[in-house]
Amino acid sequence: MSRRNGTTLRGAMEKSLQFLKRVASPQLEMMRWLYVSTVISVLAAMIAILRSRSTPTQLTISEDIDFDFSYLVLQWPGSFCNLERPCCDPKSGKPAVNFTIHGLWPQLKRGKFPEYCDPTEFHLTEIADLVPELNQCWPSLSCPTTDSTGFWKHEWERHGSCSSLNQHDYFEKTLALLNSVDLLKALQGAGMEPNTENTYDVLDVQHALRHSIGKTPGVQCNKRQTQLFQIYICVDLHAENFIECPNYPDGRCLPKIHWPIFQQS
Repeated sequence: MSRRNGTTLRGAMEKSLQFLKRVASPQLEMMRWLYVSTVISVLAAMIAILRSRSTPTQLTISEDIDFDFSYLVLQWPGSFCNLERPCCDPKSGKPAVNFTIHGLWPQLKRGKFPEYCDPTEFHLTEIADLVPELNQCWPSLSCPTTDSTGFWKHEWERHGSCSSLNQHDYFEKTLALLNSVDLLKALQGAGMEPNTENTYDVLDVQHALRHSIGKTPGVQCNKRQTQLFQIYICVDLHAENFIECPNYPDGRCLPKIHWPIFQQS
């Protein structure tokens, strides 16, 4: 190729590139803008997804605990022991013949509940002044025989840690709630007694308890839905007052149920 032709070709290429730059520049700027906008949108979406995944249903940070009310769950020991599995008196001795505490369980109106919200460990020393009353009102009847500490530890870690209360207040307020009602007296006042023969209408049980508590509780049965087992009373966020239940657990009760005897030796 001659030098003249090479010079001419080079000049033509330079003019072509300058033309392309003038024509393509607006298009390139638009493409750059679209690209940056797309990247920003994608990153924002990824951040939102990561944030949603970092806030699970079962909350783990006590300051962020969100719940609407709590269930005060009281159980009839005779029904706990009247099953195929054995029950054992705690080391503190056989509890009184009355309803005892299962737990105070924070709940959400939509039906779910938070669990294991705060990593704060259970320390028996923090509730040492409450232990005598806990032995009577919040005993473990599970076998083998224990001093109930494991039961209290479980209830604190699973439920109490989500109550927005410290450990001492959680147990103290739960005891106070129990002491503000007398379910046994309420049922006996309505002509019901623990026995091996009679059955009672579940609605009559609820009515008798409502007359005493002032609110309608939930009733739960065991032994193939045939015997009165647990009573669920709804409590406000401060664990101080009973309220009407926003929802109830599945009671799993037949229309007519037994109320088995719990004998104190």
